[in-house]
Parts: sequence; C-alpha cells; structure tokens
Amino acid sequence: MKTWKIAALMLSVVLPSASLATDLEVTHWWTSGGEAAAVAEFAKAFDATGNKWVDGAIAGSGDTARPIIISRILGGNPMGATQLNPGKDADELIAAGLMQDLTDLATAEDWANILRPASQLESCTVDGKVYCVPVNLHSAQWMWTNRKVYTDLGIEPPKNFDEAVAAAPALQAAGIQPFSLAQGWPVGLMVNDILVAQAGVENFVKVYKDRDLAIAGGPEFTKVFESLAAVRQFVPADKMVPQWNEAVGLVIQGKAGANIMGDWAGGEFAVANMVAGQDYDCLPGLGVTPVLNTGGDVFYFPKSADPAVTEAQLKLASTLVTKEVQVAFNLKKGSLPMRADVDLSAANDCMKKGLAILDGSDAVFPNDVQMIDRDSINQINDLFTEFMANPDMAAADAQAKFVSIIEAAPK
Repeated sequence: MKTWKIAALMLSVVLPSASLATDLEVTHWWTSGGEAAAVAEFAKAFDATGNKWVDGAIAGSGDTARPIIISRILGGNPMGATQLNPGKDADELIAAGLMQDLTDLATAEDWANILRPASQLESCTVDGKVYCVPVNLHSAQWMWTNRKVYTDLGIEPPKNFDEAVAAAPALQAAGIQPFSLAQGWPVGLMVNDILVAQAGVENFVKVYKDRDLAIAGGPEFTKVFESLAAVRQFVPADKMVPQWNEAVGLVIQGKAGANIMGDWAGGEFAVANMVAGQDYDCLPGLGVTPVLNTGGDVFYFPKSADPAVTEAQLKLASTLVTKEVQVAFNLKKGSLPMRADVDLSAANDCMKKGLAILDGSDAVFPNDVQMIDRDSINQINDLFTEFMANPDMAAADAQAKFVSIIEAAPK
C-alpha cells in the first residue's frame, strides 16, 4: 500500500510538468545550407524551454511558401507559428481575426525599446496592436565576389559594381561567368539593387512608396535601364540557375566572379568555411553607396483554441528575441540582430559593415514589400526577368512598362 501511494505521488508530480511540454509546428522557407544552420539555433533554444519545435520547412522560396502558409491558416489548418516578411502579407489574416495578439508580451518585454530599427516592429503593428515578432534585419543591397577568381587573372578584386562590370569581359574570355543569377525574384532584387546604387535611395523610395511617375519615367531611371541593357550580356538567360543559393554557390566554387544578393548569402559562405575579407568580399550598396533596406523576417502565431498551444506560442515569441538566441541565429543567417545590446565579438567582416551602416540612420530605408503591394512586386519582377532574358527588349520599352505598373499599384 505504501509503495502504491509513493508511486501515485510520483505520478502526480510528473504528469503536470510533462503536460506543459507542447509540440509546435513552425513553418518557414529556410532550406539552404546557411539557413538550415541558422534555424536550428531557434529550434534548439525553443526545445530547451521544454517544448518541441516541429520543423515545417517548405522547399523553395518565399514566393512558393507564402501562398501555402496563408491558405492553411485561412482553411482552418493553422500551424503553431510561421515565418513571413514584414509588410502586408498578413493583413488579411489579421483582419479576419486569425492571428494571435502579442501586444501584452511586447509591452512586458519592452520590444519597442530593445528592437531596432523601429520600422520593423511598426510593420508588425496594426491599429496599435502587435501581431508578430521581428527576428532579424536583412538587407538586399550587397554584391558578393570571389577574390581568387580575379587575382588568378591578374585583376584586382572589384570594390564596386562598376569595377565588376569593367572586369566582366576578361572573366568571360576565361570561361568564368562575370555575374551569377538565379531565376525569379533574384532578378528583381538585382535590378532594384542597381536602381538604388545608380538612381539613389531617395528616388527609389519616391517611386515605390510615393508612386512618383515623373521620376520612374525620368532620366534617373532611364540611365539605370540603359545600364542594365549593357549588363545583361554578362548574365544570359541560359546561364541562370533555379535557386538563389545555387547562384551564390557558383561564386563560392569560383565558377562566377560576382553575385548580387541579400546579406543572407553570407550564411552560404560561412558554411563553406570562407573568410570575409580574405576569400571573398561583401560590398554593401554594391560598393557604390553603402545602404541597408529594412527587410527581414518576422514570426506570426495563428490563434489556437488550445491554451497549451497559446502558452507555447508566447514562449517561442519571447525566446526568439533573447540576447543569446539573437546572436546565435544571426551569426549563422548572415543577417543583423534586432537588438543593439548583444555581444557581437564573434561578428565577421560583413556583419560589422552592416552594423556600421545600421548605426547611420540616414543610410537605412524601407524594403519594397513595406512600400508596395505583393502583386505589384511580382509584376515588376516578371518585367525585370523578361528584360534581362530578352536582349531584343529595348530599355525604353522596359521603363515604360515599369511606369505603368507603378501607376496601377494601389496606395
């Protein structure tokens, strides 16, 4: 009898603590080598709380994953948490009352003062309520070069986009792609980066945010489209690869000299054990005008009728912005941490460059998805893809179509 009572007492102690552990499916599209290494840091930290990160990686890009994620939530089959980008992607879900309100947690942990820049949390805020947690600051304005590709040909590694273009014929003659490029959204990213570098941040924001048609159709953008027409001979359509990380891989392998891609490319170089400033260069603003746009990743939490799931969601949201997790994740992701009060002694050359720019607020500007709707962005990307793949499309025709898309975009 005494033994039975002891066993019953032990069981009563074990069961409540075990019931606190909750499996939480987390959807995201981080599937490249560097991304997988980074997301593993989130999973490890959440598992350490006694809960369980159930990985719901969706192969492909965000363009592939977003419709799947949104469809599941609208269809009544929500995940526990999901990656999205700051901007308008979740507006419909929030309006439908399907997303967890994080305002109390954000207030208790003072997110407004510990997370930077303010625009990231503002993108998570609707009618004064916080619905997502920003986990990093990504910027798209980077050019990545393999130093050995150039030095083997007796060329000084380029310090900016113009020098990379000037070196392109020599690389092409040696059977090396001057620029690597992936199909789809990376084309739009490359074109936008060149727009920012050559037309300037102010004009880029006026066009995308303010819908300034005079600038979109004016000489500043004409110069950029003409520059792109000259560059596309170095990125022929038959050399484009399916995924962005494959394009970065060509630079890592020495099969291409340069790639224009966001700072997340840094995670691929890290996985390859390459050292920034020695084996490769990372050039913010394409080396022309060092700037950062305020893109990045955020996590939303669909509402659940299960209190245990809700508790686990709030625990995950809190865990994602702790100092230790911010450092561990972003060092592997290639992005910048949302907090300024973390130990970045292990930061590499690229992260240090990014942090220096972030500290200069005049060099930080919104991401395109924060200024214009997703449908218009897709139309712009399709146009840029067609323009870069079709040498017969005149720069003036591409610019005219671009102006039409901007004019039709909802404000």
